[in-house]
Amino acid sequence: AKVLFVHTSLWNVLQQILPQLRYLQHVVVVGLKESGEAETATVHDFGRWTDRASSHLTAAATSKDDAAFWLYSSGSTGFPKGCVHLQHDMSYCSEAFGKHILAIREDDIAFSASKLFFAYGLGNSLYYPFSVGTSALYYPGRSTAEAVFRLIDAQHPTLFFAAPTLYANLLALPDAENRYDFSSVRLCISAGEGLPADILRRFEERFHVPILDGLGCTEMLQTFISNRADDIRPGSSGKPVPGYEARIVDEQGQDVPVGAMGSLLVRGDSAAISYWNKHEKSKEVFRGQWVATGDKYYQDEEGYFWYCGRADDMLKVSGQWVSPFEVEAALIAHASVLEVAVVGATDPQDLVKPKAFVVLQSGYEASDTLANELKAFVKARLVPHKYPRWIEFVPELPKTATGKIRRFVLREPNA
Repeated sequence: AKVLFVHTSLWNVLQQILPQLRYLQHVVVVGLKESGEAETATVHDFGRWTDRASSHLTAAATSKDDAAFWLYSSGSTGFPKGCVHLQHDMSYCSEAFGKHILAIREDDIAFSASKLFFAYGLGNSLYYPFSVGTSALYYPGRSTAEAVFRLIDAQHPTLFFAAPTLYANLLALPDAENRYDFSSVRLCISAGEGLPADILRRFEERFHVPILDGLGCTEMLQTFISNRADDIRPGSSGKPVPGYEARIVDEQGQDVPVGAMGSLLVRGDSAAISYWNKHEKSKEVFRGQWVATGDKYYQDEEGYFWYCGRADDMLKVSGQWVSPFEVEAALIAHASVLEVAVVGATDPQDLVKPKAFVVLQSGYEASDTLANELKAFVKARLVPHKYPRWIEFVPELPKTATGKIRRFVLREPNA
């Protein structure tokens, strides 16, 4: 890149790596003037730079199939990868999900807890609202439960986008439904992780607004499987969004029977063309018209897709596959559990068994008694081999900026 745009809060950090950026010619800093730092021939203040610019712009001569932007994955499974997206991808998503699922309209106000620099937030806060000329709220701070409720109470958005972990935190805030006005929100949307059915039910009971759980990925730019406002199946990701097709295949790439778990493939015209500078990984993920999402799913007889976990997160216990999401959904239904992540750990016989990292609700204390109670709670809801053999209470779970749990961190020996 020849030009870098950066906020003053990050400018000091980035200055340390400038010698490594061999192609960089200019830096435009938002807030440089306010920081007291002077402009140079190559470092510019954003406000002054835009003041000097012409008010007449000439559109670049591009086609719908030209490369438009690189969007980096969140890094939930490792180092982020740059997905190369085309000029038409945002328009395609706006038509598919924005129009058919959100039914977004000019009088809506969109508020996304996920920030603009991630795929989920980019659609929620930028091109979905832009596609119909509606408004969007931008909050630069950390999206805590209290901050989110205060903003919704004051600004009255109609569409609210968040990850399941934030919905759990919103539910954990005492008496929030009476302290804050949530009535302006006509629709909530969840993505980033599977939304447990218990969180969905409790949220609807308290705030009287549906949550549409869906699946998207940076490679496809936005959501391609989703529930609908008039067709919600708690615990499922829903059905393919108009304009997308999805398949579940085995290790040989053959479609699996209904009800059988396999690897999810998706196709639609918002797919990236490759990962930037990652040729081998690109060949693994972008398979002609189909994109391998890295998710394990099954489809029921009515056509709903059910999330089992990331392929790398699946556990084989007693010779049978175990979905960490299924175990997590069982644990989250216990009154003491605020957040949970399940990974594989080995016992003294070097056999893999489920291990749960649990963040407790306020008012509960970690103890062996509670750990045993949680194990019994899961045993009563799932087949016995799926219950977590170990419960570790932690103050928080490692997450990406989008709220996805970084399970690979928890799998490390010193986690």
